[in-house]
Amino acid sequence: MKAAAKKPGRLRAAALKWLGVPIHLTDGDFWADYFGSNSAAGVPVNHQTVLKLSAVWSCVRLISETISTLPLSMYEKTSTGKRVASHHPLQFILHDQPNSDTTAAVHWEASVAAMLLRGNARCEKLMIAGRVVGLQFLHPDRLNSFRRDGVKVWRYTDENGLQREIPNDRVWNIPGFSLDGKEGVSVIGYGAEVFGAAIGADMAASSTFSKGLMPTTAITYPSTLKPNQRDEARQTLESLSGAVNAGRPVILESGSEIKTIGINPADAQLLESRAFSVEEICRWFRVPPFMVGHAEKSTSWGTGIEQQMIGFLTFTLGPWLRRIEQAISKDLLTPAERTKFYPKFAVEGLLRADSAGRAAFYAAMVNNGILTRDEVRELEDREPMGGNAAVLTVQTALAPLDKLGQAEDGNAARASLRAFLGVPDAASKE
Repeated sequence: MKAAAKKPGRLRAAALKWLGVPIHLTDGDFWADYFGSNSAAGVPVNHQTVLKLSAVWSCVRLISETISTLPLSMYEKTSTGKRVASHHPLQFILHDQPNSDTTAAVHWEASVAAMLLRGNARCEKLMIAGRVVGLQFLHPDRLNSFRRDGVKVWRYTDENGLQREIPNDRVWNIPGFSLDGKEGVSVIGYGAEVFGAAIGADMAASSTFSKGLMPTTAITYPSTLKPNQRDEARQTLESLSGAVNAGRPVILESGSEIKTIGINPADAQLLESRAFSVEEICRWFRVPPFMVGHAEKSTSWGTGIEQQMIGFLTFTLGPWLRRIEQAISKDLLTPAERTKFYPKFAVEGLLRADSAGRAAFYAAMVNNGILTRDEVRELEDREPMGGNAAVLTVQTALAPLDKLGQAEDGNAARASLRAFLGVPDAASKE
């Protein structure tokens, strides 16, 4: 039977109220986050305890830091394709700096981490004259909502304990995986059993190592001991336990014997269970285990680094990038702007192969008239050259097999005609 959450003590409640965070018994989100979800392992599971697991820490960092380093730009649709909308106000906000205190990389890192752990990332839209001029990330621990006359209002407490209200239309929400199409679900709540088992395995491992890899032991005597003898035997045994005292000899007297109680780490398959927990956690975040340092099994996402990055981009990062892009278009652009502008993450940097592979790919794209040389230079982060470098070119030496002789005869005829007329060819002019 699950234990009911206790309400906070008077000192804690008073401190929270002084900080501007009123606590009520009906604040389910606060109590769930503070006490954590109950798990069969008997340990609390919340966003703080799960981040102490190396697999969770690595998965959250891998996804959030990778997305935060991808360039996010506003693009303008043109008659010939697209171009970066450098004049659009959101370009600087999304790409460089959302507010005076935060860079774009840090902002997206925190937002994606909140989506991964809490299910939603919420930001305040900083407005001037009805236009978005900045974004302020709202920490989930200091944000809660209520309704006033049927209208949803958000209450936020800043770092100094000052509390303020934010209208609902000023709060921008980016939901993660959703079941109702509105709010994202928390992976911590749904994966409490898996995370709780992993935390329990880590705690068991720490306890085992603190005892010098020795299981719980008991000393048996042929006769009943007196209280003072029992205390002396217990103190002696405790002085020999622990990793520091491992290896010290034990003196047994009066026919006493030492027996182990419980299961040793090998029988409990402690190492195997911890390794399995890493794989289970990676499943929850859809991250291949090899990308968080778990290389016991080979990946099925391809053999080369390029194929593995394509799989990571397609199956892991792709849904998150799409959610962010569509949330920007939906909530930060006006209806008129949506027909002309759109946000897009640049993921080409993740797909770069080795230098030889890139050279072969670029040569094929340029020679077949698919990319210009300036477009290739842009992919390599080089300045455009302009002129003929911005023109699509194709190889003209290619011809059907039955036309090869005709091409040579035509060139010979042209040369003879030039000689007869006394007209020099292009090569002789140079």
